Amino acid sequence: MAMTNFDSRVFLAPMAGITDKPFRRLVASFGKGNIVSEMVAVNALTRQNRKTWRIADVRDEPYPVIVQLVGGEPELFAEAARVAAELGAGGLDINMGCPVRKIVNNNSGAYLMTDMPRAAKIIETTVRATSLPVSVKFRKGWDHEHVNAVDFARMCEESGAVRITVHGRTRSDFYAGRADWEIIGEVKNAVKIPVVANGDITDGPTAAAALAATGADGVMIGRAALGAPWAVADIDRYLQTGVLPPVKTTVEIMQVLLAHLDGLEEYYGSRTALSLSRKYVCWYCRGLREAKRFREHYVRLTGLAEARTAVKEYFGGLSAGEANGGEER
Repeated sequence: MAMTNFDSRVFLAPMAGITDKPFRRLVASFGKGNIVSEMVAVNALTRQNRKTWRIADVRDEPYPVIVQLVGGEPELFAEAARVAAELGAGGLDINMGCPVRKIVNNNSGAYLMTDMPRAAKIIETTVRATSLPVSVKFRKGWDHEHVNAVDFARMCEESGAVRITVHGRTRSDFYAGRADWEIIGEVKNAVKIPVVANGDITDGPTAAAALAATGADGVMIGRAALGAPWAVADIDRYLQTGVLPPVKTTVEIMQVLLAHLDGLEEYYGSRTALSLSRKYVCWYCRGLREAKRFREHYVRLTGLAEARTAVKEYFGGLSAGEANGGEER
């Protein structure tokens, strides 16, 4: 089944504090893949909160961006959908799977799997308010005693969603244990709209395995892209060709990290960019020799100029081919 105006079966997962504009640009620079924003709180967007407005503004990005909305009040979604459309959204996704307590306690995210009438009202309100395609991301269920992904998927379809993404874990699992691909297959058999599989998909072979096991129409990549913004495009190419990409050399990883630092500085300014870069550096050097020592050194740096120098010295000191050696990656 067609993925509804998308030319790739691979989606970048929306990750708060991660899939910002600099990261999206980097992911898109490697090739095909569907790009999703950080989640955008509808209450803050409708209040025209400056920070939230900026997160939702994708007008200057040269590729379609699906903007993910999160909230628990149906009446706010209509205005939020209109604002997101004005700010350049190529599609809207509704977050009904986030397990984080502060989101759940606000009747949002995974909480909505426990309140299907409210969830249906949110989807219907959003669909009526915009001509953009509206999708929904949710989980296997609230916990293992309340697995309702199949019924929830049918509700999403009946309420007007054009696509759904199912994470094969419950809210109580958070990100622990193995994702249940079987439940995603059950969802796929229960609805006619496209289904995207999410959970434990880390590379081309696992993506192909997930598609085969579930019958899903696409896959969504989250944590596998941390420190590896090329992962989405690599998986897309693998699904098309069956050819594994060459392992990135340490020099190539360094170049990507430096480009990421440039993007962060351009978007946030040098002080915030340095602060944010600390988590990214941890991911980029994961699995490399002396990575712990380098991370401990990097977090003490006080300026972006010395940060760039430290990156060049560290990665330059590693021989090509060590990208997957050393610590666990």
